[in-house]
Amino acid sequence: MKRVLVIGSGGSGKTTFSKKLAEQTGLPLYHLDALYWKPGWKEPEKAEWRANMDALARRDEWIIDGNYSGTFDLRMPHADLIVFFDIPAYRCIWNILKRRLQYARFTRPDMAPGCPETIGFGFLIWVWQYPKKNKPKVLEAIRNLKAAHAKVLIFNSYKAMDVFLASTTLPSF
Repeated sequence: MKRVLVIGSGGSGKTTFSKKLAEQTGLPLYHLDALYWKPGWKEPEKAEWRANMDALARRDEWIIDGNYSGTFDLRMPHADLIVFFDIPAYRCIWNILKRRLQYARFTRPDMAPGCPETIGFGFLIWVWQYPKKNKPKVLEAIRNLKAAHAKVLIFNSYKAMDVFLASTTLPSF
């Protein structure tokens, strides 16, 4: 296992899992929110973003934490393991609200500098609708874009995540 893609709704636990997995494996961890956003919540040019993701996906080792489905086609074919967090929307919203309080007026460690924690109504709607609107698209992308050798894990509870992380030897693919 050298390339792990961690995806799921906002607030689903991707970053928490990714940090723990990186500590356990020694694989380099890349938070897409930190790579995508520029100070002041400015977006990069699409071509620049895709070129950066293509270069990242071609590296020998990584854990990539984040959705950005517009670059699934660049990342999924290189992954050895795809971890999809299929957590209920109400729990994701709760996690987002807790995170907002924890990092009020500060920038999260997994976020780009100059992008303090905020919660927009549109983001909360996106998270609430994720199971019906985005989950089917993500599962289709996994079916169509994943590498033939890639393993897919779907966590629908934090217990499943903990069991995986507590395993004495992580699977190698």
